[in-house]
Amino acid sequence: MSPTKMWIDNAWVDASDGGTREVINPADGTVIARVPEATAADVSRAIAAARRAFDEGPWPRMAARERGTLLFRVAEAIRARAAELAETETRNMGKPIVEAEFDVADAAHCFEYYAGMASKIHGETLDVPDNALSMVVREPVGVVGQIIPWNYPLLMAAWKLAPALAAGCTAVLKPAEQTPLSALILAEIFQSLDLPPGVVNIVTGDGPTAGGGLVTDPRVDKVAFTGGVDTGKLVIRGAAETIKRMSIELGGKNPNIVFADAADNGGFETVVDNALTAVFLHSGQVCSAGARLIVEASVADELVAELATRAEAIRIGNGLDPSSQTGPLVSAAHRAKIEDFVASAREEGARVLAGGCRPDDRELAKGYFYRPTVLDGCHRGMRVVREETFGPLLTVERFVDESEAIALGNDTNYGLAGAVWTRDAARAHRVAAALRHGTVWINDFGPYVPGAEWGGMKRSGNGRELGPTGLHEYQEQKHIWHNTAPAPARWFT
Repeated sequence: MSPTKMWIDNAWVDASDGGTREVINPADGTVIARVPEATAADVSRAIAAARRAFDEGPWPRMAARERGTLLFRVAEAIRARAAELAETETRNMGKPIVEAEFDVADAAHCFEYYAGMASKIHGETLDVPDNALSMVVREPVGVVGQIIPWNYPLLMAAWKLAPALAAGCTAVLKPAEQTPLSALILAEIFQSLDLPPGVVNIVTGDGPTAGGGLVTDPRVDKVAFTGGVDTGKLVIRGAAETIKRMSIELGGKNPNIVFADAADNGGFETVVDNALTAVFLHSGQVCSAGARLIVEASVADELVAELATRAEAIRIGNGLDPSSQTGPLVSAAHRAKIEDFVASAREEGARVLAGGCRPDDRELAKGYFYRPTVLDGCHRGMRVVREETFGPLLTVERFVDESEAIALGNDTNYGLAGAVWTRDAARAHRVAAALRHGTVWINDFGPYVPGAEWGGMKRSGNGRELGPTGLHEYQEQKHIWHNTAPAPARWFT
């Protein structure tokens, strides 16, 4: 069983009013756990613990290499409990177990990366006139409130906590109310490693109460949020009241641009395979999913026909079944949103070439499943093309030349990620340079490494995670001027 209490000030606690929330397995609708529903008082208590740990505790004052050593041990502990964590992710989120196993490995890599970075924090000295020293140093920003989404529960917790802890911050983490279980196992790991009291606190509950308290409380110095645009706007407004530092990632509507030459000389299979993975991995519940296929008109018909055929053949099922290639959506409410997108696409003239409905398998009827869907004949005016769908929906648009491909790729309010497929290296880099997205893949889609920054442009958010910048997001820069030979200035004599 996963933990069923919150982790505040190094203690497992219930909600102050005894309230709980059911955690549902989306594959069959069963209740797999009940966790506390944090009250405003609970969130305040967690913030107080983090504030005390930062202002008075040892963590920010600890030698950087000691913090790094502990983070290395976190990575080792995640690997030691990898099977348990992966099964928890699948039962809680629904994704195929093989995807969950990759997520757990990536979470360990993230802690490992920032464990190494912890001992490499340095400032700089400036050349100034005689009798003075001028130094710029990096210090932890303070208490951070971290709000993570439901699609990658453990990995998003790692992306937030690892750099914050490496920098010397203390944290209150709020996992999504749908998927809190792996974050609570992470709290068990911190407990086993004797992390000082109050350094990490994990509160479970809804967005307005648990998340809202982190955003508005003046004792919190920074908010890090990953989620939807509408909620992101509320976070930005709330944090502005106390002028908090913020890093915000709000999803994307990501173009996957395919030029005709990419399919030449045996490249057809590679393009098709990667286009399927780009959009249908994790049932499309990925902020960087390649949901917009923008393909050169001369090869579009053949390419899209094969995509539709292959999409129909994707095996849908419980993520714990090794034969399943894709799992359920996170909730009945989210599936209803996907169904509404497909209905509106049909009304606006899109052609459904694959999917477009729930599976007819009786064994899947209790879960929140939806078939991988390919929508052809799409254009920028359609709602399904404009808005982030966050589900197993691929829209197809066509272009005739490079300038049109770039225009379509940038014709979105988002700017998180995109890709370009071509055998022409010069064109690949022209298009990559022209796309206004935080990550651009060339002849690939989806890979990332902890050492490279991640984040978006436009309405995909502000700031960056991962890489050195991901660490700097949790640091303040301070200028120290030391006059080594003070003497009267005599300005007014």
